[in-house]
Amino acid sequence: MNRTVRHLADGREIIYFDDHEDAPPREAVDTRDLPAVAAASEIRRDPLTGEWVAMAAHRQTRTYKPPADLCPLCPTRPGKPSEVPESDYDVVVFENRFPSFAQNVSGAATTVDGAGLVPLAPGKGRCEVVCFTSDHERSFGELSPARVRTVLDVWADRTAALSELDGVEQVFPFENRGEEIGVTLHHPHGQIYAYPFVTPRTERMLATAAAYRAEHGRHVMGDVLAAEHEAGTRIVAEGRFWTAFVPPAARWPVQVQVVPHRQVADLTELDDAERDDFARVYLQVLRRCDALYDRPLPYVAGWYQAPRHRERELSWLHLELFSVLRARDKLKYLAGSESGMAVWVNDATPEQIAERLRAAG
Repeated sequence: MNRTVRHLADGREIIYFDDHEDAPPREAVDTRDLPAVAAASEIRRDPLTGEWVAMAAHRQTRTYKPPADLCPLCPTRPGKPSEVPESDYDVVVFENRFPSFAQNVSGAATTVDGAGLVPLAPGKGRCEVVCFTSDHERSFGELSPARVRTVLDVWADRTAALSELDGVEQVFPFENRGEEIGVTLHHPHGQIYAYPFVTPRTERMLATAAAYRAEHGRHVMGDVLAAEHEAGTRIVAEGRFWTAFVPPAARWPVQVQVVPHRQVADLTELDDAERDDFARVYLQVLRRCDALYDRPLPYVAGWYQAPRHRERELSWLHLELFSVLRARDKLKYLAGSESGMAVWVNDATPEQIAERLRAAG
């Protein structure tokens, strides 16, 4: 993989990752007249739950559903400059122009209204966009195994780099796909959030893993993986180093976890064989998902990685994909129980979900 760092007209970093070392030089200049990025992010901790909430009011003006010929993630064309100055690319990463978290935010840690009740701090971190291909019409599931391997290497590269930034506590690469999920740019892409705190979901999983280890002396994910192999009823795809299965307490009408057989804390710890095998297994999962309703499945897919500075021994890297689509033309809405009390009610059993995905393959 060839890696080239450049900068956009407003100073944001853009990094080209090419599949092969003999890729053309990435020397195109961003000719746009762009104002400097002015992020005003802050975080506040809910005094009732202890969870951090990000405030990023400047994102109201972000790009919203542009026509395909003005897509900001496509390569630059004559008379149509975009976020990517080159006329073509393999995989590209650049700083988000409308970030939820940024390095240049200012201010001191304090409390709301100075009352001492609600902690408040700058939203210091970083948000990046990852374009998986220059082809506007493709999807992740249509990529080649070699390109998926490049993307995985990119995620690992960015995890390592972002983990070293000031204030970053956890790195979360993810992909949102489909208007039903809330996607406003249809070019195949994902994002990476470098959070200034450990996320609530991760905190809960770490606490559960710690309690399980104290009682059983083993990691809970290792035992879950062994149980899935023993039962076999929820497995969707399997490789030498990875298994994809519907979690036994699935919340969503479509939900799959892709788990490495070896415990690693984050993407940087995967070896070459594990990275190659992930590409094969994950493409099987995505193609089954798109065949499920004979239409592109809207989904969120994200990597659960260890926090940067603590409890890495309690983490087990895995990817989770879920969809809000419960039938070809029906959505699962997060109504009172889910939204109000975080108590999920699924319209299908995990075994039924897995059987449908296997049959779709």
